[in-house]
Amino acid sequence: MSPPTTWLESRATRLAGLRVIERSVREDARGFFSRLFCTDEFKALGLQEHATSIAQINHSHTRRRGAVRGMHFQRPPHAEAKVVTCLRGEVFDVAVDLRRHSPTYLHWHAEVLSAANHRSLAIPRGFAHGFQALTDDCELVYLHSQPYVPAADDGLSPSDPALAVAWPLPFTDLSARDAGFAPISASFAGLTLEPLP
Repeated sequence: MSPPTTWLESRATRLAGLRVIERSVREDARGFFSRLFCTDEFKALGLQEHATSIAQINHSHTRRRGAVRGMHFQRPPHAEAKVVTCLRGEVFDVAVDLRRHSPTYLHWHAEVLSAANHRSLAIPRGFAHGFQALTDDCELVYLHSQPYVPAADDGLSPSDPALAVAWPLPFTDLSARDAGFAPISASFAGLTLEPLP
């Protein structure tokens, strides 16, 4: 069997720039092979900000079903694009538009990412990201366009009523840091991004 001519395809969501990546899989008796990233294919899909720079790759393990991580983002000028992929288990992966002048400002979109469905979420700069584990022992890998900068690190409460994310399960675990993010107030200004070079 010859390899696919294109390993990656994408589809739009209702939030501009937020895209779901569908990965082709070549499978035989030994197992399978798929592609997580390709600069040329990302550019062809219009994922320019994801294709031009990977500054950091992170890997997380979440032990318990129902645990939530998020909602995290970095403030400009360190705003980052991410590609999130589930390598083990299944998660409810959420992105929130924080771009101040976006027509979908403070709207959210979720996708189920799993080891079985071979999907990734391509999250542009100016979004918060978080997820809930739908199974025990979930592992995610994240490609980041910017390195982690502690002074720019920020987040939103995953249970903030202003966001009204429809988490599918009761929370079983939430870090003290994530639980401590303040609800969005009238003074929250969102993010204003510099144009990409």
